[in-house]
Amino acid sequence: MKSIAELGDLRGKRVLVRSDLNVPLDGTTITDDGRIRASVPTIKQLSDAGARVVVCAHLGRPKGAPEDKYSLRPVAARLGELLGRDVTFATDTVGESAKAAVDAAGDGDVVLLENLRFNPGETSKDEAERGAFAGELAALADAYVSDGFGVVHRKQASVYDVARLLPAAVGGLVETEVGVLRRLTEDPDRPYAVVLGGAKVSDKLAVIDNLIQTADRLLIGGGMVFTFLAAQDYEVGRSLLEADQVETVKGYLEQARERGVEIVLPVDIVAATEFSADADHEVVPAGAIPADRMGLDIGPESGVLFAEKLDGCRTVFWNGPMGAFEMEPYAAGTAAVAKALVELTEKGALTVVGGGDSAAAVRQLGFEDDQFGHISTGGGASLEYLEGKQLPGLTVLDEEK
Repeated sequence: MKSIAELGDLRGKRVLVRSDLNVPLDGTTITDDGRIRASVPTIKQLSDAGARVVVCAHLGRPKGAPEDKYSLRPVAARLGELLGRDVTFATDTVGESAKAAVDAAGDGDVVLLENLRFNPGETSKDEAERGAFAGELAALADAYVSDGFGVVHRKQASVYDVARLLPAAVGGLVETEVGVLRRLTEDPDRPYAVVLGGAKVSDKLAVIDNLIQTADRLLIGGGMVFTFLAAQDYEVGRSLLEADQVETVKGYLEQARERGVEIVLPVDIVAATEFSADADHEVVPAGAIPADRMGLDIGPESGVLFAEKLDGCRTVFWNGPMGAFEMEPYAAGTAAVAKALVELTEKGALTVVGGGDSAAAVRQLGFEDDQFGHISTGGGASLEYLEGKQLPGLTVLDEEK
């Protein structure tokens, strides 16, 4: 993959940057600007080099047409604040507003296009439709920089097709992400532990299968843990359960035993009568969740156990919260894992928070990004990389034009 430096002198050149600005919004208020902040260094590097920077990104899941709630306008304002300069906002992606904004840009100026997914060509499975939209994007620029790691696993117009039409390079954010993931997959410092949480086992089947080959220890929490508990014939009450995955999980447990990989499950669970912060809840043994209750967090003894199992590890990858962290009664397990990772970071271990809900959780719980070795901006992309998949947004950058 070419670096930005290999694109040559960019002064006066129009550079299309695919960033990941898919931030959570409450109305028009950004509730976590982590992805915007992560995008700033590459945009600033290009601007400082005198490029005319054209930033493109998506927000949410619009259906190929404009929707006010998915507008990137609030993101343009926050990006300008972080850059310390005005950011021109185009009210469309490749229409008159976009063309006028790019034409009017001077050296070092920054333009943000409206949500890419307002155009059906961005995510189309039809290569001709996707390619046509990519052609319109490419017409706005002289070069392309891929800096949205959260989308490099998608074969989309702004990620894949446009990179085939312009001189293309990788941005600093993607370069950093790939470097960290290589450390996790190629020769990790050991002991190497992986903490997996989140709602469903089925979302992480392939990565579990791969990690049993590479990790020394897997710690399982979140909603997915109840399928693991059920695989050991434990009662899980009304907890989230993927019954159709129980046999698969039994196979993973057996495979782990054969390979000497330790799988650590909670010993206690915070179980509630309803999925609500106000519901009656209590700590119960992990193997005996009452029939009328659902598990919403790992319990306090499990938090201590997980911290003990992480202590001394030299590499840790964490993807997925331990419980419904958004509600205070069920946040302690996620906080315990985060605190353990912070302590490991201070001791020189590589700690990687794998994006998505994990990144949102540590920030919501009051931790700072620099307390961890690396916070990924792409949960799905990180997992697919760890599965060993080829990511289209990366492979295209290695293609000869």
